Amino acid sequence: MNDLDMPQLLALAAALGWASGIRLYLVVLLTGLAGYLGWVPLPGGLQMLAHPVVIAASGFMVFVEFFADKIPGLDSLWDMVHTVIRIPAGAALAASVFGADHAAMALVAALLGGSFAATAHAAKATTRAAINTSPEPFSNVGASLVEDGMVPTGLWLAIVHPLVFAVLFIAVLVFSVWLIRKSWRFLKSLFGRVARIFSGRPDPGVAPAFRLKKTPPGDSSNV
Repeated sequence: MNDLDMPQLLALAAALGWASGIRLYLVVLLTGLAGYLGWVPLPGGLQMLAHPVVIAASGFMVFVEFFADKIPGLDSLWDMVHTVIRIPAGAALAASVFGADHAAMALVAALLGGSFAATAHAAKATTRAAINTSPEPFSNVGASLVEDGMVPTGLWLAIVHPLVFAVLFIAVLVFSVWLIRKSWRFLKSLFGRVARIFSGRPDPGVAPAFRLKKTPPGDSSNV
């Protein structure tokens, strides 16, 4: 089995950092299984993930997270607790792609990997908090399932099609920043509404976080 080339290593480091901000335990499990089963020649710094104990522990946490992430309210609590876990773990995993033999690259990978993990985590946490204000649970479950699928897809693309991954990765980062801004504005308005209600001031309500623009009836400007 051939070792990974530089484009694959760079893409893998970015994928590990970013995906750790969404599903850290799934990242560890899939990476470990890929190495244990011989699907991917893991770099030296990541080979510990292929240990059976690490695979078993991460598999158990994947099982727990799969259900915790689909319960409204509990998912946001889970995200809050994992703020101090996902970001440093993403930095560590990204740095491990290069290891001690390439100290400069490992340091850069750690800085970028931590930043990618923070961006992904912030987008996930703020978006899910905004979605949780809706009384129906289906949008929450749907968003969680999308996240479940994004992680293995991203890791696979990083190894098999690193250039395709790079293009999509940039698009996802831009979209994540937009989500963070949109969700944060909604949550800020919601907190302001709660403060007005408890202070006895008039409450004008809060616009939905995400909505489609509708053309008013009789508007023929586009005809």
